Amino acid sequence: MVTTFLEEKNIGHLLKATVNFIKLPLTKMWLDYDSEVDVLYLHFEEKPISTHSEMRDDGIILDYRDDVLVGLTILEVSHR
Repeated sequence: MVTTFLEEKNIGHLLKATVNFIKLPLTKMWLDYDSEVDVLYLHFEEKPISTHSEMRDDGIILDYRDDVLVGLTILEVSHR
């Protein structure tokens, strides 16, 4: 599945996203991909605990602890 995900057209999208990731103030991120449901979890803390989440119209869920963004959940990530 990883080789399918990293097809040449997807690498371009990944590189564009990387530019935005390096602009974030945090230096460590944790990624988990669940291939059964095609969801990517991106955490800005090793073990994030969120107090609330916000679902955007584009299928991205923002996870917050109070007013601090602690992670993202990206639905249908292989189609992006």
